[in-house]
Amino acid sequence: MRWFLILFLLPVSTMCLQAAPPRVVERVDLKRYIGTWYEIARYPNFFQKGCAGGTTATYELRPDGKITVINRCREKDGGASEARGKAWVADPTTNAKLKVQFFWPFRGAYWVIELDPDYRWAVVGHPDRKYLWILSRTPELEPAVYDDILRRIAAQGYDLKPIIKTPQP
Repeated sequence: MRWFLILFLLPVSTMCLQAAPPRVVERVDLKRYIGTWYEIARYPNFFQKGCAGGTTATYELRPDGKITVINRCREKDGGASEARGKAWVADPTTNAKLKVQFFWPFRGAYWVIELDPDYRWAVVGHPDRKYLWILSRTPELEPAVYDDILRRIAAQGYDLKPIIKTPQP
């Protein structure tokens, strides 16, 4: 009986020790966020497996209040890839928590966890920290800015080891 309790309580206690979700920024002005962002770095993920660089995300405000999402990258074989989806605000008090859907019925969390006051760069994460993107309005970030972003996301509980930098043309 004792082993049964240990085997039962171990996963429960592990779940209780998980870190709280990352905090999001206080407010996102969607009209300022709209436009093209260059991917500077990210966590590896299965849906970008074929991307070799030149990755961008373009957001367009739709008449219905949702957002069109267009992700593009240069593939390893030299071709280009494009994925189109939609996003919508999941938390209207901040506009920092969105849901993104590229095909029905699957959708994912898109949380803006860091944002430059002038909207020059942003960091997008996931509540359980399994996804992360560092974005910029320009193809490159100054090293000091990038290092400060890494410091900020580490303070939010993100592991810096898996981050890969994205080559931009």
